[in-house]
Amino acid sequence: MAGMSELRTVAVLGATGSIGTSALDVIARHPQRLRAGVLAAGCNVEALVALCRLHRPDHAVIADESRFEALRDGLREAGLPTQPHAGARALEELAAGDACDTVVAAIVGAAGLDSTLAAARAGKRLLLANKESLVLAGELLTAVARAAGATLIPIDSEHNAIFQCLRDGRVDAGVRRVVLTASGGPFRGRKRADLAGVTPAQAVAHPKWSMGPKISVDSATLMNKGLEVIEAHHLFGLPDARIDVLVHPQSLVHSLVEFDDGSTLAQLGLPDMRTALAVGLGWPQRIASGVAGLDLLAHGRLDFEPPDPDTFPCLRLARQALLAGGTAPATLNAANEVAVSAFLQGRIGFLDIPALVADTLSALPAAAATSLDELRAADAAARRFAGSTLPFHGSASA
Repeated sequence: MAGMSELRTVAVLGATGSIGTSALDVIARHPQRLRAGVLAAGCNVEALVALCRLHRPDHAVIADESRFEALRDGLREAGLPTQPHAGARALEELAAGDACDTVVAAIVGAAGLDSTLAAARAGKRLLLANKESLVLAGELLTAVARAAGATLIPIDSEHNAIFQCLRDGRVDAGVRRVVLTASGGPFRGRKRADLAGVTPAQAVAHPKWSMGPKISVDSATLMNKGLEVIEAHHLFGLPDARIDVLVHPQSLVHSLVEFDDGSTLAQLGLPDMRTALAVGLGWPQRIASGVAGLDLLAHGRLDFEPPDPDTFPCLRLARQALLAGGTAPATLNAANEVAVSAFLQGRIGFLDIPALVADTLSALPAAAATSLDELRAADAAARRFAGSTLPFHGSASA
């Protein structure tokens, strides 16, 4: 594996999204240490070609195979030697092959699962920004990474904070518990009755972070934090009882680790993903990220409060799925994706999101999940069930 004295070659999967863009910003600050060798995007050829002009990777991949000619022609017109590729198979082969030693896994949703597993299986340094890899297939991914000697560094600010607070990024015998912080989202302090009529625009207006619509709604329902509890369980090998959540509206303390001797270590910083990405790209060294230091005097105060489980039941549902194990987290995640999509389209109300997830978890009990095929089947079954009950939930919220 390349040390920081050598040049580290990075594949950025999901290069046109916010995390991909932030990763490329950090990479560009360190031309002697880091270079983008592979850039991958979903279907936006124009944005991908623009990034290739800037970063001159060896390979560019468009997931949508129908866009291959457009990518090939765009690269040719730009006079770039970058090789064009298309489709999921190309993505997996490049993530696992000699084109990179480090992979930023930032493809949103289940679409990012295969390439993430391929990189882990190949023993890469894997900067994990794809929640679904851990929520759907956490046991599988961590086992594969362990067996191949891959270095798994979480890029979610909360898990990255825990990683930074632990010796060598691993939980040892002296750790009592970890505490994930939550901003509380745009509806912090509201009661359940206040949320019946909230609009998608209100739910997407996150007070601290700039994120896509899906993850912004997850933050508003606290499902995001529930998924992070499941991720923390897989990343750090801790049971649900040793993973706590605190609402912290300033979003400056990203997470805390409490030790058996009574010490608590916390990681603080401005809410900017480039910090976590710089940790992943430079670890165990610290490298410049472009993020300013934290001026605590300017911020003045740090507040903490418990989450409200009655108003935001998604956190409780996620813990239920974690305890049930097997296919339950995949079911939770799929039902939530269907519900959030329906809410963003105006087909159901905000409070219907947890109701639909709860109904799906009840209807599809957890089964063992020893393979990716079983997890995909659970995901598909949950989507079918949640989709078939949408009209009912839509009329319930009207």
